[in-house]
Amino acid sequence: MKSGFVAVIGRPNVGKSTLINAILGTKISIVTDKSQTTRNNIKGIYTTDDVQIIFVDTPGIHKPFQRLGQEMNAMAYSASKDVDAVILVIDSGQIFGSGDEFVIEHIDVSVPLFLVFNKIDTTDVIKIDKLKTKYKEIYPQAKIIETVAIEKFNIDELLNQIIDVLPEGPLYYPDDQLSDRDMRFQAKEIIREKTLLLLDKEVPHCLAVEIDSYKEQKKQIEIHASIIVEKPSQKGIVIGKNGQMIKKIGTLARKDIEKIENAHVILNLYVKVESDWRNKNSLLKSFGYLKQNN
Repeated sequence: MKSGFVAVIGRPNVGKSTLINAILGTKISIVTDKSQTTRNNIKGIYTTDDVQIIFVDTPGIHKPFQRLGQEMNAMAYSASKDVDAVILVIDSGQIFGSGDEFVIEHIDVSVPLFLVFNKIDTTDVIKIDKLKTKYKEIYPQAKIIETVAIEKFNIDELLNQIIDVLPEGPLYYPDDQLSDRDMRFQAKEIIREKTLLLLDKEVPHCLAVEIDSYKEQKKQIEIHASIIVEKPSQKGIVIGKNGQMIKKIGTLARKDIEKIENAHVILNLYVKVESDWRNKNSLLKSFGYLKQNN
């Protein structure tokens, strides 16, 4: 049997989470059009009779302005160590810029590298050839694959090429397990996803979600969760006029959680203000963005 770990890295919004979801055929990581949607390393587990690949979804690497950003980058850097291969996802519709340079300067890849030019449907031949030439100069030994992850285009080819470089190894996880994260974590992420999808650009970067309680009883689950913002004005936006926004968030999140758990869900949402939480170690630890020994 072949098995191994594959880190999926890149700038924000290049399609890393969408790519992993496409490979697994199910939603492991939340996806929105907002940057910094993924804030934790999340393992997605692909298993067949002959292969197990553990894909590590990572936060987008970016120039950080808060402690949260520093920790997110550190998660991505660490994910590229002690793995069997690395996928660097590149947005084919964007020209090479300072953000790409920042990623390249901060990663050191000593294992097989796959350059995945995602969103290939958003570019043209001249632009993509120029982009590929730039990356070939930097990574001459890397394998290049074009994808449209949202449409699952070329996913099988990517999988086959990854399998070719994997070593013989054990079954690291049970063959029916799809992620290393429990339902409590998934519920938190689903709530954050719906909040990001429904809100304007002013608020998303300031959002966190904390599960206050998660109780399972037979075919019913009761969840109490807090949406964290940094300013009272943001709290008002999340709640919305007459509480309409937080009701929408709750309804969408509840439906997704019920689909996964196949149970009736009672979801109670609250909004809390924690000033400048993205720079406070104690709160970053509480929200799961900082290791407890830091």
